Amino acid sequence: MKQINNYIEHHKERFLEELFGLIRIPSISSQTEHKADMYQAAVYWKELLLNSGADKAEVFETDGNPVTYGEKIIDPALPTVLVYAHMDVMPVDPIEKWVSPPFEPEIRDGKIYARGADDDKGQSMMHAKAFELMVKTGTLPCNVKFMIEGEEEIGSPNLEKFCLNHKEMLKSDIILVSDTSMIGPKIPSITTGLRGLAYWQVEVTGPSHDLHSGLFGGTVANPINVLSKLIAGLTDERGRITVPGFYDDVLEVSAEERAMLARAPFDEEAFKAGIGVKALQGEEGYSPKERTGIRPSLDVCGIWGGYTGEGAKTVLPSKAYAKISTRLVPHQDHTKIEVLFKEYLESIAPAPVKVEVSYLHGGQGYVCPIDLPAYKAAEKAYQEVYGILPVPVRSGGSIPIISTFEKVLGVKSVLMGFGLEADAIHSPNENYPLEQFFNGIRTIPLFFKYYAELMAPAQA
Repeated sequence: MKQINNYIEHHKERFLEELFGLIRIPSISSQTEHKADMYQAAVYWKELLLNSGADKAEVFETDGNPVTYGEKIIDPALPTVLVYAHMDVMPVDPIEKWVSPPFEPEIRDGKIYARGADDDKGQSMMHAKAFELMVKTGTLPCNVKFMIEGEEEIGSPNLEKFCLNHKEMLKSDIILVSDTSMIGPKIPSITTGLRGLAYWQVEVTGPSHDLHSGLFGGTVANPINVLSKLIAGLTDERGRITVPGFYDDVLEVSAEERAMLARAPFDEEAFKAGIGVKALQGEEGYSPKERTGIRPSLDVCGIWGGYTGEGAKTVLPSKAYAKISTRLVPHQDHTKIEVLFKEYLESIAPAPVKVEVSYLHGGQGYVCPIDLPAYKAAEKAYQEVYGILPVPVRSGGSIPIISTFEKVLGVKSVLMGFGLEADAIHSPNENYPLEQFFNGIRTIPLFFKYYAELMAPAQA
């Protein structure tokens, strides 16, 4: 650990400058005007990996945004860790809520404030710098490969094809990911489960064009009114989703496992205060942590239509739109849920309007066994840095590509996140504590050390 701390102390200012250089690239994958920025980020990663000690690095084209791949093979007989991360970020809206410009990183109160500071530029940079540390100090104990993609925030639509086309190049023993969070800055945790995802856009059409709300209101169906009623009916008074067949394949977690999950500390009052709400809600019969970890959910991510400008305009709009997502749990197939939702919503559309549901993206859930050598290595690494054993948790979030890796590459992933709930990822003023950034760089080399040791008998 002394060698690790000395290297970090000597190079920490450069580490931050290299992270800031990456953050300054507005690599927003969901907006076509940032296509060139995606390539700039991919080239930045290529140079970063080469400068950190990779034997080779290359930018690969896909049908969408590029993928940067790099590797260092020290001995083919040794185990290989494939590090996965993403270079793309979420849009910054609403821009007026940012205290400082989202792509001009600023350190305040011991935190880096910027879009991508945590998700996932800050967390991915930890791996590049931990890799550099191991190479430069001669302590790299196994082979390393990097796959940095540019479409995670839009569901990784082209990465499965990339993996299929490069299975041999991506061959590894474990995939290491830091795109999740910890329970708290002093309470490390390892994410053992991710929820799946299904995401749609709904379009409701009424009259052929916008109408005067005085002359037509009360006799012509208003698409916004109709859409609001449809959305309200998607959950019942018990907090359950009303789409027929939605719960058919839900994995019901045993009482024993629920008791184990309940051991994770959770302060409901602090949680509410941290997000500025007075009360929580959700499916009856489940705790707040269970609702986000082992149960599915449905949320409206955006809704619009009609006149939303300054002042008043008496209009009965022709169209209304919404973006709706569901988070899914193990055994729920997002392709099945895609069809169930679409067929149900379109079937209950009242006659005066037309409802069209378009599927945007989705992915399966994932569960990581806690008896994997990689899990045990992560556990030991966290314990050495933080002083306590990490808590296994199931995350409410989704990384759809993780289940695809298992299907296509036949390899499990271990999710070593260092983010915090307070980091405001996907929101204005996203941030990442400096302490977490540097602790990540301390922890990752220890994972490699312990993983190589645990894998040694299997490799012999």
